[in-house]
Amino acid sequence: MKKQYIIPIFVPHLGCPNECTFCNQRKISGQFKDVTEEDVKNTIESYLDLLKDTKTYKEVAFFGGSFTGIDIEMQNRLLKTAYSYIQSKQIDAIRISTRPDYIDKQTLKRLKKFKVKTIELGVQSTNDYILSKCKRGHTYDDVKHASRLIRWHGFKLGHQMMVGLPESTRLDELNTARNLAKLKPKMVRIYPVLVIRDTELEHDYLNGEFEPLEINQAVEICKELSQFFEKKRIKVIRIGLQNTDTILSPDKKNSEVVAGPYHDNFRQLVDSSYYYDLLNEKIKKINAKAKEIEITVNPQIVDSIVGYKKQNLQKIKENYNLDIQLKLNPKYSKKKIDIKTVKIYKEFADDDENVSKRK
Repeated sequence: MKKQYIIPIFVPHLGCPNECTFCNQRKISGQFKDVTEEDVKNTIESYLDLLKDTKTYKEVAFFGGSFTGIDIEMQNRLLKTAYSYIQSKQIDAIRISTRPDYIDKQTLKRLKKFKVKTIELGVQSTNDYILSKCKRGHTYDDVKHASRLIRWHGFKLGHQMMVGLPESTRLDELNTARNLAKLKPKMVRIYPVLVIRDTELEHDYLNGEFEPLEINQAVEICKELSQFFEKKRIKVIRIGLQNTDTILSPDKKNSEVVAGPYHDNFRQLVDSSYYYDLLNEKIKKINAKAKEIEITVNPQIVDSIVGYKKQNLQKIKENYNLDIQLKLNPKYSKKKIDIKTVKIYKEFADDDENVSKRK
């Protein structure tokens, strides 16, 4: 299978009919000027200079804003520029991100001509009350209608959802995941809500009317959601906002994040928590005599096994008084974890030896 590389092009707030309470796309994307055909060309060229491997799958992705809400002539100009690189076989496909209420048959037919293959919908929630509170301007029915049209026209469907929206509960978010799974997306993105400067949500937060999730709460719900989607064979391609020059920890000078569950590697926190649960479950079954254990895993998951700043291994050592050896086996799947006892405590070893002699 080819490695896949995304060439991101941000079109912040272009095409958006309103501004959601949580959103300031220009600050989220770190981009403050409108995109031109020259910008598209320069971005693609700069990435192609870095991606010399001809065996990789390269996809230009128009993120931010609502791409299909942009003036049609401008859409076509941006798409035509990207499409020229498909014609020259330098890239393989185009992906766009848009709103559910900006999809119709004519739009999809036009996108087909430019070899757009994937369409991601900013859903955020399937609870109409919560959508209304956030001033999304669309309903769950719009999501269902757009998702079906996209799939019927042969595009790959992606969904984007959020956790921690105003008045949203854990149950609301689980129900959103269940509802999205029924619409059969190929992929999802999960974004914990951050309070961004110069948004209505910042006003509510400063007035005590909105309380963002704590980071441990966000990790737990995102872990639960990602496991749900995985069981449904829906790929979770991102958890947490992409870091930019302005999307930083709230205590950083240039950060536009006022509050919320920010972390510079939020996905690792979620994955580490998931693998800690697996390790914990397996270690509980080990004989209490164990002093040192050996954990064998695939090299690709070793960072998640170890945990952020080695927290997983530290917690295991403290909770179970165990020394740990890590062994890597590239033949293992990402789900396979083998644990075996390497040493037992001396007093137990002496007891076992004495029992053996008596026999």
